[in-house]
Amino acid sequence: MTEINTFATSDPDFASRLERLLAWEGVSDERVNSTVQEILRGVRERGDPALIDYTQRFDGWQPASADALEIPLLRLEQAWNSIPEAQQQALEQAAQRVTAYHQRQRGESWSYREADGTLLGQQVTPLDRVGLYVPGGKAAYPSSVLMNALPAKVAGVQELIMTVPTPGGELNELVLAAAYISGVSRVFAIGGAQAIAALAYGTATIPAVDKIVGPGNIYVATAKRAVFGQVGIDMIAGPSEILVVCDGETNPDWIAMDLFSQAEHDEDAQSILLTPNGDFIPKVQASIKRLLPTMERQSIIATALRERGALIHCRDLDEACRLINRIAPEHLELSVADPHALLPQIRHAGAIFMGRYTSEPLGDYCAGPNHVLPTSRTARFSSPLGVYDFQKRSSLIEVSADGAKSLGEIAATLARGEGLTAHARAAEYRQ
Repeated sequence: MTEINTFATSDPDFASRLERLLAWEGVSDERVNSTVQEILRGVRERGDPALIDYTQRFDGWQPASADALEIPLLRLEQAWNSIPEAQQQALEQAAQRVTAYHQRQRGESWSYREADGTLLGQQVTPLDRVGLYVPGGKAAYPSSVLMNALPAKVAGVQELIMTVPTPGGELNELVLAAAYISGVSRVFAIGGAQAIAALAYGTATIPAVDKIVGPGNIYVATAKRAVFGQVGIDMIAGPSEILVVCDGETNPDWIAMDLFSQAEHDEDAQSILLTPNGDFIPKVQASIKRLLPTMERQSIIATALRERGALIHCRDLDEACRLINRIAPEHLELSVADPHALLPQIRHAGAIFMGRYTSEPLGDYCAGPNHVLPTSRTARFSSPLGVYDFQKRSSLIEVSADGAKSLGEIAATLARGEGLTAHARAAEYRQ
């Protein structure tokens, strides 16, 4: 039998086993932190020469100059023209759906006037320049180009600077084609912590940005955390996760493949099944055993299932919902007869896939909602990437002469209570 943790919520050691299963401390690893700090310091102090050195060291190719790191826009168009028509159509259809969904998220400015003529409101404006990190280590992710770039375009961001690692100097045609259709401004063949450093601090070749978005490996996540404050970031992304809640009536092969869909990302990915039907677990185990040898990324999946996967028997769907909120998964599948009935109980999940026919990969590629999602239990306080990540809000305050009197009195009273006399007198001068 393929190795995967199997236990029940009724087990006396369930709580401790679940905590061990969910534990993820990768970004605090001292070795990773040390390497990232060295890279950030190198790029900040030496700029382009450091990027060339790190590209040779980590990606295995030697740029002739810093200019060689930039991929010309004409090359993106060539990539678009070179891919099969079926891939062009898939990218176009996915882009249309992602754009249509995110257009509903766009915030608008607003204001109102009070009785004395005072105006209060909020002005919503897009960021000027955003850095899009597109991963490209163990797999290429054209879908991440769409999910990062299109919400920014909908928000009105004028400049999109994309970075993507190119191991061995190899360019992925589908990634470049996705950048072309997404309207990315500039693309650089650079990845890892050095790309994050370049986007945060800027070099002679790569312009500094206002915010960096997009998932990456542990070095990228650690670098994003380190540069936060110099620039904005979307989130600290950990390994991919899926939590499937099933009543036992879905085809077990479907469930096994859904678990595989996240496990194949990398060995640290997490795939968990929760079911109140104890007889269903052996069926899923049998499907895993039969289907795993057919997978191209069999070794990665097997490691992920063994190290961080689990099939858990729970008492009922109500208990499953309580565990959902405790786990706060990146991807949640509700493979049950009536998923809508469970929704009021679910507070913490990055994306919720409802019903037996809603496989998680549909959300990864083309359903419409963003696939850049909070991981490692951060769905307790974070949201999927969206248009709101590329907009900022400024408060509007225009006080009338009458308002200056009434508000001035309130402000002066509170300011004197805080011992800030200049505040109080500035308010009183206008009464």
